[in-house]
Amino acid sequence: MLDIVPITGIGEIAPGCDLAAVLADALIAIGCAPGPGDVLVVTSKIVSKAEGRVAVLDEVIVDEAAADLAARTRKDPRLVALVQNEASRIVRAVPHVLIACHRTGHVMANAGIDQSNLGDQGGADTVLLLPQDPDASAHALRERLAARLPHPPAVVLSDSFGRPWRMGVVNVAIGAAGLPALIDHRGAPDRNGRPMAVTQVAFADLVASAAGLVMGEGAQGIPAVLIRGLTWDAPDRPAAALVRPIEEDLFQ
Repeated sequence: MLDIVPITGIGEIAPGCDLAAVLADALIAIGCAPGPGDVLVVTSKIVSKAEGRVAVLDEVIVDEAAADLAARTRKDPRLVALVQNEASRIVRAVPHVLIACHRTGHVMANAGIDQSNLGDQGGADTVLLLPQDPDASAHALRERLAARLPHPPAVVLSDSFGRPWRMGVVNVAIGAAGLPALIDHRGAPDRNGRPMAVTQVAFADLVASAAGLVMGEGAQGIPAVLIRGLTWDAPDRPAAALVRPIEEDLFQ
């Protein structure tokens, strides 16, 4: 049986706070100390807040390229300049839509820059950037949890993505530690003994999506979820393994 447990009582996260301590205390407070095989899914937003990944739009320098792209997309030139700073390339730019490949390889709207649910850090001119290295953030968070908990859970950093050909957003993994983000079944037999040729399972994405059922996308205020009952038999792999190489990407 799979249990998806919302972690309540976390409150607003301030830059520089000890996020591992906050999460460990919240887990203990609800009587939900992790056991072997548990996975803690944390929104990338509270990791970014703890890491101080806040930008003030009024402090952004807008060059000619950003101004031109802003005119094309009808977006705030300051936001567009930040997107260009965060992105390795622009994938799609049309009115009201700017899809970019973040420097980590994840393709997302506005290079993952967010203006919603910023709490005390919020303001009309304040935005939140993704963690610099989400896999490293997940690894560091798990190591700090290990100092506080007998059984540190695997950690998944989640964010909400749109998908080609599909409406709506789902939670996916942009960082992972302590579990296989991608499980490769190629060469393994199916139920009829036929070798599977292409099957790879985005395990960390499935975990993140399950957590999204509890986290929500609006005012729910659930930035972390503990998932119990999962098993896997594959080596640890970071979320970077989920990024399809550009030479294999038919959507760009």
